[in-house]
Amino acid sequence: MGGQVPEGWPVVVHVSRPAEIAGVLDAVSVGRGRPVVVLVGGAGGMDDDAVRKLEEVLRRAVLPVIDACRATVIDGGTDSGVMRAVGRARSEAGTSFPLVGVAARGTVALPETSSATGAAGIDMHHTHLLLVPGTEWGDEAPWIVDVADAVAGDRPSVTLLINGGEIAYDDADRSLDRGRPVVVLAGTGRTADAIADAAAGRSGDARGRRIARSGLTRIVPIDDLAALQTALVNALRVADCQPVATDQHLDEGEVR
Repeated sequence: MGGQVPEGWPVVVHVSRPAEIAGVLDAVSVGRGRPVVVLVGGAGGMDDDAVRKLEEVLRRAVLPVIDACRATVIDGGTDSGVMRAVGRARSEAGTSFPLVGVAARGTVALPETSSATGAAGIDMHHTHLLLVPGTEWGDEAPWIVDVADAVAGDRPSVTLLINGGEIAYDDADRSLDRGRPVVVLAGTGRTADAIADAAAGRSGDARGRRIARSGLTRIVPIDDLAALQTALVNALRVADCQPVATDQHLDEGEVR
């Protein structure tokens, strides 16, 4: 089920069929029956300052909700984009929530195998990595929603979409199809901004318009930290979830 990986790596396990997911999660002690935040998107076109700003938003607004709601985060697990950002933010904040990556085997570099050209590194701040069948980016997308369902069970879950490319549209559609609310962080570029523009009538993008029109979609500006916390808490519907209050807005001068 799992291969030998160097010390300091996430716990790495292989999953071949959806029916195996629950058993694998139990075997590596990923608690189930917990609220879930699914993190999707990328960081394409974001410069260093924009990525630092994103990390600050995650640290100040998103991680306090995850901690207060005792949630698990599920994403793509690689050392890139929003996955790297949440891993770094988690490490710097010293929090201990489960951070579970789900990646197609043929798209990531592992120590015990020869890596395909263009394979991505693993973010070392993740706690677990589930490797699923596939050789192309996006092959992991249906598995992410299945893993999220298996972890959450009858507990609530939410998808947070940040930036993103073509695959992010599919990620949002899959979440909505499962009845999972989607919070779109506007101002982060690409797919997130296309959906926000469609919601505001500034774009005719049919995919963005379809996602924006869903009653499960909430669009929040990246600078409005309080609104982001509120959207996540409302989606998770955890009665005693009271995150540490954050300032209303993030000013440029506040980014470290």
